[in-house]
Amino acid sequence: MIQRFLFSGTGGQGVITAAQVFAEAAIFGEGLNAVQTQVYGPEARGGSARSDVIIADSEIWFPKVLEPNVLICLSQFAYDRYSPLVRPGGVAITDPFYVKRWQHATSRAVEIPLHDTIVSLQGGDGGSVHGINICLLGALCRLIPVVSLESLQSAVRRRFPERYLERNLLALEAGTSLAHERITTF
Repeated sequence: MIQRFLFSGTGGQGVITAAQVFAEAAIFGEGLNAVQTQVYGPEARGGSARSDVIIADSEIWFPKVLEPNVLICLSQFAYDRYSPLVRPGGVAITDPFYVKRWQHATSRAVEIPLHDTIVSLQGGDGGSVHGINICLLGALCRLIPVVSLESLQSAVRRRFPERYLERNLLALEAGTSLAHERITTF
């Protein structure tokens, strides 16, 4: 088993943190091999951000994802740039708030309203979307069951300080609910 994930978006959305938490959950929670690499623009916040995660039950010989099984895009730029790379039969996961999809002939598309969910969890003002990355992980563990919810919860508990823990665990749970609603169409 080998799964290649490409997390992408803009700096400040937490896509790199999400990829790190995901890889840690695979290693410490599932006993799998994982490698995570990251690239982000010099602007950091607002610039492009990309993180590759490879999870396997055998050795991983090359750390870069060239053709992802799963592409996660939280910006239009990322979607336009990376969607042609998805392996035939792979999945492109987007948020309709950030991405206007165009169908790529060889991949399946899943839209998940992460932004709207996080805004409603935080009171609906729309100004802050902290936790969108963790909400994404909740959805991801249901759509692509490589890493369990329990492993992700443990990784979140290890990664975040107490003052952010409850908010992130709520975001993780909200993401699992979003994915559960979409499994029938997946």
